[in-house]
Amino acid sequence: MTESKLMVGNKDIVVPGDILATGMEYLPSQGTYRKGNEIISSLLGLVRVEGKVINLIPLSGAYLPKKGDTIIGKVIDINLNGWRLKTNSAYSALLSMKDGSNEYIRRGADLSEYYEIGDYVICKITNVTSQMLIDLTVKSPGLGKLEGGRIISVTPTKVPRIIGKQGSMVSMIKSATGTNILVGQNGYVWVKGEPKGEILTVKTIKNIEKNSHRSGLTEEIKQYLKNNGGKDGI
Repeated sequence: MTESKLMVGNKDIVVPGDILATGMEYLPSQGTYRKGNEIISSLLGLVRVEGKVINLIPLSGAYLPKKGDTIIGKVIDINLNGWRLKTNSAYSALLSMKDGSNEYIRRGADLSEYYEIGDYVICKITNVTSQMLIDLTVKSPGLGKLEGGRIISVTPTKVPRIIGKQGSMVSMIKSATGTNILVGQNGYVWVKGEPKGEILTVKTIKNIEKNSHRSGLTEEIKQYLKNNGGKDGI
């Protein structure tokens, strides 16, 4: 039996095709695959070795719409059947009349009374076809038009780090800045609060995005918020 060997170190940056390990002792996980006796990288990412499991934290990548995702979309067109939204991907999506509101919208109604071009809407993806036709809905609690505030864009692969485990990171930022924050899985983030709080929130999120690969990031961000005027009690 061939001896297993780890070919990379923890937190090394690798590119697609790099050999990460040889032998059957190590196991492939996110961003990696096995080919014969080797575990190989399938993306640009940061190596994370947990026991004998090798996975990668993606460092780049566009958003690919998936059924069940909650996203923030921008209205870019209005037609007879509903609204077309920009999804921060190569594909736009349709929010139909029947899924665009919890109230009944009669045919022929002025749809701009619900959403105008340029509005941002937090919605859920209900279907993605093989031809990448994407359907949306706002018929769930917490979904709908976003009023006021500001939208920032982050790398979609960094969204889990911004949210944190069970929402811990984003909850900490909300508490420290007094803002309301909604994070779309497509990389659009809505922030609303007092101007000072909004500015600190945006800077904090960009800080997380930049340093998402670092261990101990939660404590760093906690200290960053305190040093920059964040409220006590975080």
